[in-house]
Amino acid sequence: MKTKIPSLFIGLALVAGVYRAAAQLPVITSFSQNGVLVCSNLNPGSTCTVQWASSLTGSWSNLYTLTVASNKSVMASVPMFYRVLGVAATNPTPAGMALIPAGTFTMGNTIGDSDIADATPTNIYVSAFFMDVNLVSYGQWTNVYAYATSQGYNIVNAGSGKNSATNQPVQTVDWYDCVKWSNARSVQAGLTPVYYTDAGFTQVFRNGDNGTTVYQNLAANGYRLPTEAEWEKAARGGLSGQRFPWGNSISESQANYYGATASYSYDLGPNGYNAIGSFGGYPYTSPVGSFAPNGYGLYDMAGNVLEWCWDWYGTPYGQPTNTNPTGAGSGLGHRVLRGGDWGDHASNSRCAYRYSLNPVNALNGIGFRCVRGL
Repeated sequence: MKTKIPSLFIGLALVAGVYRAAAQLPVITSFSQNGVLVCSNLNPGSTCTVQWASSLTGSWSNLYTLTVASNKSVMASVPMFYRVLGVAATNPTPAGMALIPAGTFTMGNTIGDSDIADATPTNIYVSAFFMDVNLVSYGQWTNVYAYATSQGYNIVNAGSGKNSATNQPVQTVDWYDCVKWSNARSVQAGLTPVYYTDAGFTQVFRNGDNGTTVYQNLAANGYRLPTEAEWEKAARGGLSGQRFPWGNSISESQANYYGATASYSYDLGPNGYNAIGSFGGYPYTSPVGSFAPNGYGLYDMAGNVLEWCWDWYGTPYGQPTNTNPTGAGSGLGHRVLRGGDWGDHASNSRCAYRYSLNPVNALNGIGFRCVRGL
């Protein structure tokens, strides 16, 4: 039984820089009789430590360390006197991106589907990172593409969006295109590019395609492709042991894929191409953000277009290490894609499903999204 305290000491110790403006001061929204504390107006993506003490003069002990949600609040069960200590995030979450928290997750075919033989479940640790909440849209692509070409970048494929609509996902881009575009996006935003053509990170990757050796500087703060491990952690949205970002079955109200209910027990259909946003015919992409987001606030982590990842395709997971793995060696020369697309069956949209392709391929079922380190 909880001890009821008629009056509480509330201490708010604020670290400089936690709040974006003086007008956004922290607020103790509520403290209910069952001991639930809610504190609001904190910085999204930061962390808060809730401490407790048995008396006003007693020593303080940590009770919880919580990540501040997108609604700028934290909620915790508090037994006695308490205070909230705000700790600034290394970087505020950039506009259009979501914070994917650090942690260990089980990567791979955790559901045990017999047709996935290259995804043995493995515990993988991934550091926190930011990810685009949406696939790169055609409008976003063309804006950076125009800048890139004016700055001497040679992007081989100009990219396409169905009916040239700005809110459609860009497609028909190869792996090298996406990497060079990510560098240009970084420079345009005043960030340090991630990709180089030398191991010393002195020559920014602006030109070249098939056969070019690309090095990534993960210490840089610019935009880049996710590693395969980062992509799967983000796709699962904080869930574990599920086929899809939301559960074990899929319907065309949840993602853009080609329904085939007779082939897969977990496909609830309907059959054929998805009607959501597919006006204008082939290719049957849907506007970005047409379906509900996953638990991390990410859209289209299943279906619409496949997404390029950094890694060369290989097995098993955890290469060269189970902490922030960056993938196998070049092997057969294929890069990893994830997520399924508008023309694939539900099976390809599973979180654990791995697809690989020569990085020079630019098809109308292939797009991407970017991540950034903290």
